[in-house]
Amino acid sequence: MNFLSINWNPSPVLFELGPLAIRYYSLMFVLAFLLGIYLSKKLYKNDNVSIELVDSLFVYTAIAILLGARLGDVFFYSWDYYKDHLLEILLPVKFNPFRFTGFMGLASHGAAIGVIVAIFLFQKKKLPEKSILWILDRVAVVAAIGGAFVRIGNLMNSEIIGKYTGTDYGIIFQQLGDTAPRHPTQIYEAFSYFLIFLILWFIYWKTEKRKKEGYLFGVFMILIWAVRFVIEFFKEAQEADRAEWMLNTGQWLSIPLILVGFYFIFRKAK
Repeated sequence: MNFLSINWNPSPVLFELGPLAIRYYSLMFVLAFLLGIYLSKKLYKNDNVSIELVDSLFVYTAIAILLGARLGDVFFYSWDYYKDHLLEILLPVKFNPFRFTGFMGLASHGAAIGVIVAIFLFQKKKLPEKSILWILDRVAVVAAIGGAFVRIGNLMNSEIIGKYTGTDYGIIFQQLGDTAPRHPTQIYEAFSYFLIFLILWFIYWKTEKRKKEGYLFGVFMILIWAVRFVIEFFKEAQEADRAEWMLNTGQWLSIPLILVGFYFIFRKAK
């Protein structure tokens, strides 16, 4: 390591119990959910809504995030592989040769769609006295910090990597055989998501904007997907056949989500 670059070669496995491997990536997911539950209960308590509902909400969202993110990766990025390996879509294994891998292919755009569907179902069954937007606003406040934990997991896996910097600055991913530094895009995103969490936390507790349903959700959508759009310019393309596109898949998918955010910020309240 010199002053500007880091040789990065951590094991993605925290420890092993026989055939079961506990990965940093999985640990980051667990920590994200536990912190999300803790922070959400503070919001629900402040709004005089039973905090017991938060546990049910996170069951819904946990399933939706994993399923939506998995299917998002399959259909947005990896269909060329999974069309010939259909059983591996929902099973955490590889069959040739057989090995336990966990769910390593997850896409945030798919997770976003999954969460919205889950909240729709949760509102109908568990919290009909509140609107879907009321629930989305509070989920949005804590969701960004969860994204920060996930990107730390990506860093430990040496995945979602950046382009070569062409300078001495960056991270050298030795597990990938690199000898030159790349942009640490995982760190860029994790830091950005943490700042977005602080912004949303401030808006909720220190302003009256939380009373406009959909506002916090709108701010979340604009900031999260704008960050994703910009940082994608520094990432390696996840699909080799689309590497020469002016905008990559992640950026095209981010644009309509940013527009949704602007709609909820500027729409007139009933």
